[in-house]
Amino acid sequence: MKKYSHQREAVREALMSVKSHPTASEIYDMVREKIPNISLGTVYRNLSVLADEGEILRISTGEGTERFDATTGAHSHLVCSRCGRVSDVDLPTGELERAAERASGARIERHSLIFYGVCAECVKKGAS
Repeated sequence: MKKYSHQREAVREALMSVKSHPTASEIYDMVREKIPNISLGTVYRNLSVLADEGEILRISTGEGTERFDATTGAHSHLVCSRCGRVSDVDLPTGELERAAERASGARIERHSLIFYGVCAECVKKGAS
């Protein structure tokens, strides 16, 4: 049984309140509105616990920055090489997992798929 922590709950609620994929620092700024004396280290520790327990996703962008997602169901992400934004990419994941099982002979339980490219907003800005 997990030990209840009001700080952990505040971190989880902050993440669940946004559709973006914020960094720990951005979540820290959100949580400080509720708990002004919380430390950045406490936010990092609670994000790590939540990710380890499967309550949130930790997304490594490949540039040393981790972002977090409250949506834990199977879905893919796009990391923008220009602005660094992480966004959801809705794809039919069931067929992808079945194809991976056929190709590998393994039983796929979950997957993480990250695309790297230029997001739609940055494409629009570049076209202007």
